[in-house]
Amino acid sequence: MANQTRLYPESKVELTPFTLKHYDTLINMASFGLYKPFIRKAIRAMNIQPDDRILDFGCGTGRNACLMAKYLSPGGKVAGLDISKTMGEHFEKKCRKYPNLEFRQQRVDQSFDLGEKYDKVFMSFVFHGFPQEVRHIILQNALRHLQKGGTLNILDYAEFDVGSTPLWFRLPFKVLEGGCKYAWDYLERDWKQVLSEYGFGRFDEHFFIRGHLRLLKAEKIE
Repeated sequence: MANQTRLYPESKVELTPFTLKHYDTLINMASFGLYKPFIRKAIRAMNIQPDDRILDFGCGTGRNACLMAKYLSPGGKVAGLDISKTMGEHFEKKCRKYPNLEFRQQRVDQSFDLGEKYDKVFMSFVFHGFPQEVRHIILQNALRHLQKGGTLNILDYAEFDVGSTPLWFRLPFKVLEGGCKYAWDYLERDWKQVLSEYGFGRFDEHFFIRGHLRLLKAEKIE
């Protein structure tokens, strides 16, 4: 999620104008080239079906949406939502060859209703950057837009103790998230338990980067 006006000063999910402009390049550099193979594996693990309708919360530049589109038939769809007009420009340029991808300038941290149901909701390194009371709103938005049996797909940090993680991961994490109290709060929660309280179940997990990152899939069962 990105915006020039910081709505959550203690969060790192809101980006500066420079970062907005060069987002994909900066991610590639910061990850030493590891992001591309990682995100491909994570999206493959979503088990996208040809006719899936997917909502991408905090879609950014559209890189992830373009990867998802490769699994879709013409009957499938990805709707990318982001607060940033700049990200929308990136999205539309990057995804122009995929007619079944669309961008909507939409805040996911406030209640909204698109009037449609989807098979999957996807969030990539967005959820951890909000206060818990705002995460409640985001989860309600996901529930509202998922059909029964649809899945919420949260790609984010796994649950771990920062102090016991290897130095090669602990230092970058502290650099990226050290000032974000929400990220530290996110690590301490049992997200399968939290999601079960919202009517999700039948969880599936895929771990990456030696267990520090996770795709958590949760089915809407109520």
